Amino acid sequence: MISPLDSRVMDANSESMGISIEELMQNAGQALAEAVSDIAGDRRVLFVCGGGNNGGDGYVAASILGSDVVRLSDPKTKVTRKRMEQIMGHVHNYEEGCINGYGVIVDCALGTGAEGTPRGNYASFIKELNSSGRFVISADVPSGLGTGIAVRPDVTVTFHDIKTGMTEENCGTIIIADIGMPREAFLFVGPGDMLRYPEPGKSSHKGDNGKVLVIGGGPYTGAPAIAASAALRTGCDIVRIASPQQSASIIAAMSPSFIVTELSCRSLCRKDLSRLSELSEAADAVLIGPGIGPGAPARSAAAEFISLCRKPMVIDADGLNAIAGKDMVFSLPAVLTPHRGEMARLLGREPDDETVMAFAKRTGSVVLLKGRVDMITDGTRVRYNRTGCAAMTVGGTGDALAGSVAGLMSKGMGAFDAACLAAYICGLAGERAFDRLSYGMTAPDVVESIPRVLKRCLKR
Repeated sequence: MISPLDSRVMDANSESMGISIEELMQNAGQALAEAVSDIAGDRRVLFVCGGGNNGGDGYVAASILGSDVVRLSDPKTKVTRKRMEQIMGHVHNYEEGCINGYGVIVDCALGTGAEGTPRGNYASFIKELNSSGRFVISADVPSGLGTGIAVRPDVTVTFHDIKTGMTEENCGTIIIADIGMPREAFLFVGPGDMLRYPEPGKSSHKGDNGKVLVIGGGPYTGAPAIAASAALRTGCDIVRIASPQQSASIIAAMSPSFIVTELSCRSLCRKDLSRLSELSEAADAVLIGPGIGPGAPARSAAAEFISLCRKPMVIDADGLNAIAGKDMVFSLPAVLTPHRGEMARLLGREPDDETVMAFAKRTGSVVLLKGRVDMITDGTRVRYNRTGCAAMTVGGTGDALAGSVAGLMSKGMGAFDAACLAAYICGLAGERAFDRLSYGMTAPDVVESIPRVLKRCLKR
């Protein structure tokens, strides 16, 4: 089962792989036409099409079958307009009563991209159709699904996979049609995944778009600063860094954008756990691990905080080493960002896809296993990210990735989607930094490239 957003993501990813929306529309229309032909028999068929791509699927199917079409609105996309113009002689504007005289009505009014309750002609058509007693076939999803005004079809021909919210009660008999969507469109993170990015609302205020707490530093100062910068550059509003005495003032001097809280010990310690819990309550996501070092007291304190934390969490670097060998189960969203060595310590053996998936499922976490190709899994789903470059082996890029994940989670993204999108964005940022600086690039160069990636990808 996939969500409407998943469907749009896959469409866009397929297009980036050379399979155009027009080709997918042709395939969907062909599949719909075949199903309608099998079901309708000798009965007269009317397609009712909206202005989006769902309507385009209907125009294709109607063209194949030579059926009449009623349009509820003008096409909103070029590809839908093109399909409509190919059969203009069969297309009429919607009027009340226009479905009379037809034995089968094919609902192509609203698809997975529709938002809100249907209005205008769409609402009028749905109400008329539901009271007509006609046999109804919906394309992809019943128009208005999940709202108070929704088509109640006898059959739904859905494309690629069942969509979230579809049941036999609200869809009738469900037929799943293969439209040639490549498996890679969902297996690999791609440009379509940028549709998941939570852009700020026009009326939002400071803090509405994410507050991150980074717990890090002590023997190392750069790691928490890089992570915090990446969280900010990925679009969260506020980042606070909680850091031990020996590193807090150094980190505070690195950027005026950081809010730094100095802890009481020279390294992370149990004495500060209550203070860290207080700070985490004000955050939307917590990142722990960057720069805390290998000391046993720091690791012990980190492990205890992780077990007590009640916020969405990202665990990186020595935060991961702190929980190695412990039977940790997460009840709240948690993303672990190990490289292969850290993953081996978590597993007690060399990692492979099956053991990483089993670990994620057993612990209730999302694992973002960093590598030339990143693996992201929650134990059930698995995706891969292919962005990035060889120069990203430079120190600090893992901290940037962890910060980016935390930033996206603080903005409301689920753990799995945040991990996928952060890997994709940071990989592209690394590629962009390499284009400018070649092998002399550093982790801060990757961080500084993140907003440019967002600007380019979100504009699409």
